[in-house]
Amino acid sequence: MNIDRARITQMITLEISGLQALLDALAKRGYRVIGPKLRDQAIAYDDISSVRDLPAGWTDEQEGGHYRVTRRSDDALFGYAVGPHSWKRFLYPPIQQLWRARHKGSAVSVTPVPPSAERFAFFGVRACELHAIEIQDRVFMNGELADPHYKARRENAFVVAVNCGTAGGTCFCVSMNTGPGVKRGFDIALTELVEGGAHRFVVEAGSDKGREVLAALPQHAAKPEEIKAAEAVVAKTASSMGRAMKADDVREVLMRNLDNPRWDHVAERCMTCGNCTMVCPTCFCMTVEDSSDLEGLETSRSRRWDSCFTMDHSYVHGGSVRGSAKARYRQWLTHKLATWVDQFGTSGCVGCGRCITWCPVGIDITEEVAAIRNSESR
Repeated sequence: MNIDRARITQMITLEISGLQALLDALAKRGYRVIGPKLRDQAIAYDDISSVRDLPAGWTDEQEGGHYRVTRRSDDALFGYAVGPHSWKRFLYPPIQQLWRARHKGSAVSVTPVPPSAERFAFFGVRACELHAIEIQDRVFMNGELADPHYKARRENAFVVAVNCGTAGGTCFCVSMNTGPGVKRGFDIALTELVEGGAHRFVVEAGSDKGREVLAALPQHAAKPEEIKAAEAVVAKTASSMGRAMKADDVREVLMRNLDNPRWDHVAERCMTCGNCTMVCPTCFCMTVEDSSDLEGLETSRSRRWDSCFTMDHSYVHGGSVRGSAKARYRQWLTHKLATWVDQFGTSGCVGCGRCITWCPVGIDITEEVAAIRNSESR
């Protein structure tokens, strides 16, 4: 965790009752609390109001094209990696209406849809997901054309992060320098300790908002042994990653190999279903659709998630620019790991492993990069 001495003096410990008090405090302040919940045989993000809503005693098994929830040997509340949903769906919804128009005779009145005033509290955000949110901040909030809908949700959000105590089979956040310990971007950070019959949380505030909320909770100053145990949890997780990828020069490797035969190999397996882009916490491809009622009196325009794996996404007059599976997979991978750096100054991958887990045929981004890299030495 690399905690400095100044941060250590501000750390506290909460029991389970204190965690419930935290949920209550957030709800009392008008936040809609979203956190992990066991639903449809997966750990997904949903509305929560009680510690009982959390997936106590559950973990997940993840491999290429494989996900299942299984029982743990303890009652850990955050003893899993990441599920099929990311926080993107709350900050950047799959469907966002932009404006509505009303036709009355020859007159047309257009009403923009105002940004949502809803205030979210995200409960249980992992380090890789904090980095993903930071990346989407660059896309939607930095620069001259900030998206007002994303901006309003983001600025009203309260973030309760969790240091990872379990690495998934497809996780490689250590390779991307995005986890498993949280460093920034949170209001409150938790590290769960389940040992010797005790169940408690070492807690750190990351903002004035976080400190204000924590001040009203039942707590005690974190003991040195509790802080040491919290550091050990993160260190153990970091040493048990399911995957690894050499990422320091991946941009250069990929851009040198745009015609590598490996693209043909992956195209033979890729179904171009777009699952990888839908579960990715940073992908932001979109399309815009207009619709009207049957009388033609009301019209609306909506923004919807899209994927660079669809034929229509690169369609221009006369056909699709990327008509083959090879071209579309190469576009996705090289954008995510290479040209994203040119656009936004960082990789578009945070090592969460979702694209590997939720690929129906188990295509592995770390394996593909390794194969291209290794082909250069043959």
